[in-house]
Amino acid sequence: MERNNAVLDRYGRPLKDLRISVTDRCNFRCTYCMPAEVFGPDYPFMGKESILSFEEITRLVRIFAELGTDKIRITGGEPLLRRGLPLLISQIRRIDGVEDIALTTNGSLLGKLATDLKSAGLRRVTVSLDSLDDERFGRMNGVGFPVSVVLDGIDKAQEAGLAVKVNMVVQRGVNDIDILPMAKYFKERNIQLRFIEFMDVGNTNGWRLDSVVPSREILRILQQEMALSPVDPERYGEVAERYRYADGGTEVGFISSVTRAFCTTCTRSRLSADGKLYTCLFSGEGTDLREPLRSGKTDEEIGGLIRSVWGAREDRYSEIRGEHTKRVKKVEMSHIGG
Repeated sequence: MERNNAVLDRYGRPLKDLRISVTDRCNFRCTYCMPAEVFGPDYPFMGKESILSFEEITRLVRIFAELGTDKIRITGGEPLLRRGLPLLISQIRRIDGVEDIALTTNGSLLGKLATDLKSAGLRRVTVSLDSLDDERFGRMNGVGFPVSVVLDGIDKAQEAGLAVKVNMVVQRGVNDIDILPMAKYFKERNIQLRFIEFMDVGNTNGWRLDSVVPSREILRILQQEMALSPVDPERYGEVAERYRYADGGTEVGFISSVTRAFCTTCTRSRLSADGKLYTCLFSGEGTDLREPLRSGKTDEEIGGLIRSVWGAREDRYSEIRGEHTKRVKKVEMSHIGG
């Protein structure tokens, strides 16, 4: 299939990023993603036969790369629960056109796998961590998992040579007290911390607008103790507004999907573990790519399907968020990552 870097949606947004969920399972039960009262012991997770194999994922990445996608992120659920994940990383790394592979994880297994992931070709890892306080973090992750293991995983990732970022979802009255402690801790360790506004992803996280701590408020909190200056974006479609600490070193980022939507430059597509293509984090329906893969369709035919789906894309949920969007059923974040 001839490479074409000009696959655009109806708003002229290119297809540059693919986020691949490799499992819908997770060992945490974070209240804003997989609350325990919904994702309990009897929850019907996907069976092995439903989930794409590494070979199927690799084939799809090759097709996406031919359409201009150059940035891959592995997600879940918790992706490190997928057995043999470094093998998939190594397969994707060899695909012509893929310039960057990253992974998002809760960090619980990162210490054990960091060296293997780096050896396989992973470049960057983003760790989700919402507090440094053990009690608060354990309550938020829903299973009492200790902060120390996640912090050890971050250390091991850095020792292995992986670039590390940390994401913190901030909720008013839940962990907003941790904004400054988190910023200071990761600034001292030269790790970029990104604050994420609490979003109405999925259908079960109990989202309310008054639980959102706007990025501008977080910035003001930081500026009370630390001088910051804005940094220009590095690439089209960058979601985080970045600031650099005035005394040098690392940066801090703000992902403001609620208060400062970035839909107009969104270049991200999402592939669920069972092979459905979603064109927005807030999508309700996905396009089945597993059936064409398993029924003998050619790369050209599957590429044509992807091209047609992206070409018809009009998603801009965060820009039009309102009363009517509350009634829209959305795919769960555990199916397509963040």
